[in-house]
Amino acid sequence: MKNKRNFGILLPVSALPSGEGIGTLGKEAYNFIDYLHAVGGKVWQVLPLNPTNYGDSPYQSCSADALNYYFIDLQTLAEEGLLKEGEIKLSALADCGTRVNYGKQFTEKIALLNKAFTRFDGGEDFRNFIKKGEYDDFAVFMALKASFNHTAWTEWAAPYRDYNEEAVAKFCAEHEKEILFWQFTQYVFLKQWQRLKDYANARGISLMGDIPLYIAYDSAEVWKYGDKLFKMDEKRNAEVVAGCPPDGFTEDGQLWGNPVYDWEKMRADDYCWWRERVRRCFKFFDILRIDHFRGFDRYWEVPAKDKTARNGHWADGPKEKLFEGLAGCDIVAEDLGTIDDGVRRLMKNVGYPGMKILEFAFDGNPENEHKPSNYTENFVCYTGTHDNMPLKQYIEDLDGKEKEIYVKDLLAECLKAGVKADISSPEAACRTVAALAFASKANTVIIPLWDLLALGGEARMNLPSTVSDKNWSRRFTKEDFNAELAEFLKKTAKETDRI
Repeated sequence: MKNKRNFGILLPVSALPSGEGIGTLGKEAYNFIDYLHAVGGKVWQVLPLNPTNYGDSPYQSCSADALNYYFIDLQTLAEEGLLKEGEIKLSALADCGTRVNYGKQFTEKIALLNKAFTRFDGGEDFRNFIKKGEYDDFAVFMALKASFNHTAWTEWAAPYRDYNEEAVAKFCAEHEKEILFWQFTQYVFLKQWQRLKDYANARGISLMGDIPLYIAYDSAEVWKYGDKLFKMDEKRNAEVVAGCPPDGFTEDGQLWGNPVYDWEKMRADDYCWWRERVRRCFKFFDILRIDHFRGFDRYWEVPAKDKTARNGHWADGPKEKLFEGLAGCDIVAEDLGTIDDGVRRLMKNVGYPGMKILEFAFDGNPENEHKPSNYTENFVCYTGTHDNMPLKQYIEDLDGKEKEIYVKDLLAECLKAGVKADISSPEAACRTVAALAFASKANTVIIPLWDLLALGGEARMNLPSTVSDKNWSRRFTKEDFNAELAEFLKKTAKETDRI
């Protein structure tokens, strides 16, 4: 990423076309890789691969390590004799709309995966997978969750809620089949993902993953490890939770509610849990984006009893010490939001590229660090992220004065970069901004598919701090991967030396 100009596309696995109600690791994933390869792209960026939980967010998972069984391709299981074609076609997953119905995934897909498991004969490879124990905690957690009607672990009967080892061991002995099923989902995912990754890498395409800084309270790790990893009391009640301070957009700040790490305790074993988490990610990805990277310098913690983030305070994170020995890992640090000298010092010391967002660039401020003419080095350029409104919507929502400033700044940047500007419509402006990203000094440019297609608010991936069936559910169709877009990408990449 640091040595050659290239470009990629941000497209969540969930958003791929498919006949299974959600994107999968099947045929359409391979088709997308072929499309990206044909236009000269070198990076496919996805969102976290963890199972989704309440709110369907991949950033609020029931496990920091487990993999999303919704992405398992059922057609591949049919080809392997574990499912019948009719079983897939008869399911409600055949809905091919532009939204993921997570309720159907929960009821229909898990039932079909269970059916496949009953026909799975295991074998030595699966037995060796089980012996490694990498997904034991997840499998036990999910089996217990099912036995308690999928409620949060805080609602379970006392011996299980409190992680009584004897009670948990007894449960495991009595529910071996259910636990093996959840192990099976991870085994199958890994096999399908590895084949896909090998296919991409053979075509010169790197897979870029994403992990959140924090993990959900209702997760296997918090349930099992509690105060060993997090700032919690002996009963695993959170003392403080994560959030963001008040700013010009939110007078009460943002109260995320995630448990925060006890960095002092983690320091005792040289941050082993976090280091291993990062290393495991590189079994799946060639490049890893770490969300909310500023939290490793300082993070905003809020008393757990508070209803807003207003009374929180800044606390020190592990800083660059955590990343010693990980210098060879190809990591991108999401350094957006409240950035101060501490974060800048951390970024310089770890040497990872940060991010520049063109949606933030054209505001009339000549010193705006997101303006391409102000770029220095060691960063990845985006038009927007999964949390931003689509670029077209952003442009359309600007009022008269804001739009005047935006257009003036955009035209000035295009003139400096030698980019032909077309602002005749919001769609044309989106293509212009994408072309400006390609022309920038950034070695790597990644454009979300919704911005390449100049889609509006209907294509937004996530509206932060909200829970809605519109979040994380948008999908694309085969027709979106069209010849006109391919021609734009090939032409622009060639003109800007990215092929």
